[in-house]
Amino acid sequence: MLEITNLTYRSEGFELNATFRVERGERLALMGQSGAGKSTLISLIAGFLSPNAGEIWFDSTNLTQCDPSKRPISILFQDSNLFPHLTLRENLGLALSPRLALNAAMEAQISAALAQVGLRGFEGRRPASLSGGQQSRAAIARILLQNRPILLMDEPFAALDPALRREMAELICSLCRDLGLTLILASHDFTDAERMCDRVMLLSEGQITEDCPIAGLRAAPPAGLVPWL
Repeated sequence: MLEITNLTYRSEGFELNATFRVERGERLALMGQSGAGKSTLISLIAGFLSPNAGEIWFDSTNLTQCDPSKRPISILFQDSNLFPHLTLRENLGLALSPRLALNAAMEAQISAALAQVGLRGFEGRRPASLSGGQQSRAAIARILLQNRPILLMDEPFAALDPALRREMAELICSLCRDLGLTLILASHDFTDAERMCDRVMLLSEGQITEDCPIAGLRAAPPAGLVPWL
């Protein structure tokens, strides 16, 4: 379980306040206009920003002051964060050994992860030689190797065409189910949220204004979510 308690963050006139919990294996969508606080909340959970007050807990561990690299969290951003000068083998290898001291078992793990996302045999390819969808798949393979229970996603498929967005959403859903991952997705697209998540939380000017199951929202949406449907 991930628990956010009285979390407060202030910066240049903006203030975020949040209290909520996400059960293990749950998939939560964060929605709201640009500047509402979605990416700020993702960054606080990841440890890239430090809160002014409040706490972040995972099970019995207080993550509030924990270094980002020590948190039980993987992150998928829109640009996939692949190093252009490294091969996929090396990009994925960083998840297993920061110095790329890869042994035979690690090499096998990398090949297996690439195969799992449909990139069998791509170990020697560099990101520039891949399509946008293939780069997203490679970033997902790296998440598999990190083997962490919480996955944060910040508009990860915004640059992809609709067919690829659907394909990537289906792949993420499959991995979350198979691995029991807890997912928090920041998105402007309700269709993406609907495909990947079972709960939606609306942020407005740094405040949580709606928090409800996603099933059935198109038929009977709360007023705050109407613009997003």
